[in-house]
Amino acid sequence: MLAGGGSTRFGSDKLTVIVEGIPLLHHPILRLAEVCREVLVVVAPDAPEPSVPIALPVRLVRDASEGQGPLAGVLAGLAEVGTDWALVAGGDMPTLQTSVLLEMLRVAGEAAPDAVVLQDGDRFRPLPLVLRSGPARGAAHALLHAGERRLRSLPDALRTAMIDEATWVALDPRRATLRDVDEPGDLQD
Repeated sequence: MLAGGGSTRFGSDKLTVIVEGIPLLHHPILRLAEVCREVLVVVAPDAPEPSVPIALPVRLVRDASEGQGPLAGVLAGLAEVGTDWALVAGGDMPTLQTSVLLEMLRVAGEAAPDAVVLQDGDRFRPLPLVLRSGPARGAAHALLHAGERRLRSLPDALRTAMIDEATWVALDPRRATLRDVDEPGDLQD
């Protein structure tokens, strides 16, 4: 899970804001823990250790360098992944739906792509994202070496399966899985 951003648009550390009784960061950790053996939380090199839910398999990973963007954060996490597949989400995604995450993992296992994304209109959303660890590590490293920092470039560089909008929206009619918090107003339903 990516949790290394600076919260500049939010104005303060958004991941510590209390949402429905718990810090914002806890929501995606809890959803990922429902479908993953271990949750890696990638933070900036000098960031304070974030609060995480107790009694869950959560491990902190520090990004190698400050301010290199989400692609570098994903590479830092992939360097620590001990499985063939990684499910990536943002620490600011409080309403991930387990059913959609499971569908993404199912497609990854059956279609054998290197990445799985969700269709949103005529494009795809970069998060949540399922990645085959080995090919994704190599592609992320090459993209960063070429000066790319955008996460969206990673699925473009891999064999990617896109789950059509009708399929995943049938599992999540409110489209809550795509919700992220960038500004204080994003916390309003």
